[in-house]
Amino acid sequence: MNAEKTSLEKDQEPVCSICIANFNGGEVLEACIESVLRQDFAQPVEILVHDDASTDGSADIVSKKYPVVHLIRSNTNVGFCVSNNRMAAQARGKFILLLNNDAELHQNALSTLYNYSEKEKVYGIIGLPQYNKQTGELIDVGSLLDPFLNPIPNLDKLRSNVAMVIGACMWFPKQLWNELGGFPEWFESIAEDLYLCCLARLKGYPVIALPDSGFDHYVGGSFGGGKVVHGGLRTTYSRRALSERNKSYVMILCCPGPLAHILIPLHLLLLTMEGIILSVVMRDKRIWSDIYKSCLQAMWTRRRELSKLRREIQNKKTASSRSFYSMHSIVPYKLTMLIRHGLPILK
Repeated sequence: MNAEKTSLEKDQEPVCSICIANFNGGEVLEACIESVLRQDFAQPVEILVHDDASTDGSADIVSKKYPVVHLIRSNTNVGFCVSNNRMAAQARGKFILLLNNDAELHQNALSTLYNYSEKEKVYGIIGLPQYNKQTGELIDVGSLLDPFLNPIPNLDKLRSNVAMVIGACMWFPKQLWNELGGFPEWFESIAEDLYLCCLARLKGYPVIALPDSGFDHYVGGSFGGGKVVHGGLRTTYSRRALSERNKSYVMILCCPGPLAHILIPLHLLLLTMEGIILSVVMRDKRIWSDIYKSCLQAMWTRRRELSKLRREIQNKKTASSRSFYSMHSIVPYKLTMLIRHGLPILK
């Protein structure tokens, strides 16, 4: 590798640690790692891959083909949150980049993130434009949020301050990660990026989406859904269940009062109604039992833990409620998607 490319010497102190969580990513993981190796970035970096008990041999591919990668093997499937927490704990870089195994960085992605961080002295969370790997279409430049924390894709590259950036490509100082406490491990997977961004904004730290460079992403590939295909929204029971549950967790923990005292009960009421109506209209009892009932039961089971953690988070916030909600739209995004694409197809 010449001096113009990313330096991956293991004895060098890295400025950035690229953390890739992998589970059965044999079809995409090599392209992800190769996109890091091709970076035009002269600073030393390290690549960590946490293999979450894959059964497709992808960990062995990394071990044999990429000896420079620090491979962490898990004997059991622990989920996305634990995987990233483990890698972040071992990361040596000043900065951390969380990168999905089904994402591929554009060639100047690391230099764009690093140069902006150093030049602007940003202590916050930074993301890049996300493009659909199959079509090349711009998916978002970060996201805004609706009243119930459903992400609304931002397509305006002139808008840098956003409510959240997707965890498929998320950059931040390691010190900030330690301060925020990483991902709640009981989230397992889905909406952990929403939580971290909301928590950072509550503490007064910016969440920024840069307009330049970017990454390509097989959207929804990790969980087999959550995307629009042929004009309709396709998802899975498991993905929808995790999404509804974890977004509800984030809402309970992070939405500041006094508006939260209206939004949270309203959210629970609408969630119940939504589950009942969809189950009846789509004639599918699993929608209620596997998604909505499961979500409500999980919140009830963790009610004391959620209440305690909410008090801790809200007592330490420095941002005003007005500042937090300034990144929100008043129009429920689910309603917009329903009008645009109709009822979701579940499998």
